[in-house]
Amino acid sequence: MNYEETLEYLYNQLPVYQKVGGIAYKEGLDNSLALDKYFGYPHKKYKTIHVAGTNGKGSTSHLLAAILQEAGLKVGLYTSPHLVDFRERIRVNGGKIEKDYITDFVQRHREYFEPIQPSFFELTMMMAFSYFADMQVDVAIIEVGLGGRLDSTNIITPQLSIITNISFDHMQFLGDTLPKIAAEKAGIIKPGVPVVIGEASGEVREVFEQTAERVGAPIVFAEDENIIYSSLKTASGWLFDTKYHLHLKGELSGYAQVKNAATVLCAVHQLHLLGYTIPSKAVYSGFAYVNELTGLMGRWQIIQDLNPKIVCDTGHNLAGMEYIAKQLQDERYNTLHIVLGMVNDKDISSVLALLPKNAIYYFTRASIARAMNERELQALGQKKGLMGYSYSTVAEAVNAARDWALPSDFIFIGGSNFVVAEALEVFA
Repeated sequence: MNYEETLEYLYNQLPVYQKVGGIAYKEGLDNSLALDKYFGYPHKKYKTIHVAGTNGKGSTSHLLAAILQEAGLKVGLYTSPHLVDFRERIRVNGGKIEKDYITDFVQRHREYFEPIQPSFFELTMMMAFSYFADMQVDVAIIEVGLGGRLDSTNIITPQLSIITNISFDHMQFLGDTLPKIAAEKAGIIKPGVPVVIGEASGEVREVFEQTAERVGAPIVFAEDENIIYSSLKTASGWLFDTKYHLHLKGELSGYAQVKNAATVLCAVHQLHLLGYTIPSKAVYSGFAYVNELTGLMGRWQIIQDLNPKIVCDTGHNLAGMEYIAKQLQDERYNTLHIVLGMVNDKDISSVLALLPKNAIYYFTRASIARAMNERELQALGQKKGLMGYSYSTVAEAVNAARDWALPSDFIFIGGSNFVVAEALEVFA
């Protein structure tokens, strides 16, 4: 099989959660443990950092990877889902995994893994672990796929665990209350391994404290550390004054990035305590050039600066959309145009209630089975006072918004990772 045929095999032969939803979700670690044994426990050949949470996992993982790269380490980065190219999921010092490695991996090992019937995520995770071992990375940052306790990645014993925050998402698997979801995410907390918590209060904080105490893990809450003294939104991102770094420029410009920055800086301090040498210049450079260093996309990404300004963001649940709604409110424009598509297992009604009514909507759907029908989404939107039109493809919706928008207008594209992914292909 060539590369394209190999990807087709991976997508069609293995259940992909992001595309088909719950039928691809495999609870438990049996497959991961079996694959791990077969491949010779590759993740034990390098240090790891484990990142979980409802929102901000990707930004946090990429920021940390950028900083450690700039500190001179060879850094593996495993994240999901990808936006445009499957190879975005597996990187070393920002470079994507080679196509030949992917095809060779599948060809050489399919006779073993096919009888196990792993999910797409389980197999690609093991591909990443093996690749990092073959590339002899110093440290790998591993982003949890879903949850924590029973997530495939939870076979690792990291040097540091990070949980960004807890909000409502994937309730059909993780629980219908925030403490229940927190308990699942807390499953990555390991005996003796320090854990950084980005945001937590009330019962959620108690879940983390109790879990850490039970397993004997040192726990640090980033919010308690008062790391960021001030944050100023600029045209090019954020300008932070922090406990450890003055005038720290952050390239990521979404409103959620203030919380993510505090989490990352807290994690960097913990890594210092663990013996990592991370010069200040590495932190400054990592924050300022994270997109270039790691290939991060889709986080309040400015696709077009002017005439009109066009931005996309992968925020897709209630907590993520709260930040986006606030940021849209603070933007300056004549008319706001919103290209919106969502998957059908989210709290769509609550998300729609957050969005501005003084906008023209272009309701659409990504080309995946989980996508909500654009006409159904339009009908739900109308009930919330969101008026606009429906389009059967993201490309049609994006092009319609571009046709209607005047130079002084603003176009936002979001609601789903897959809408953003297909929109980026329009602009490629």
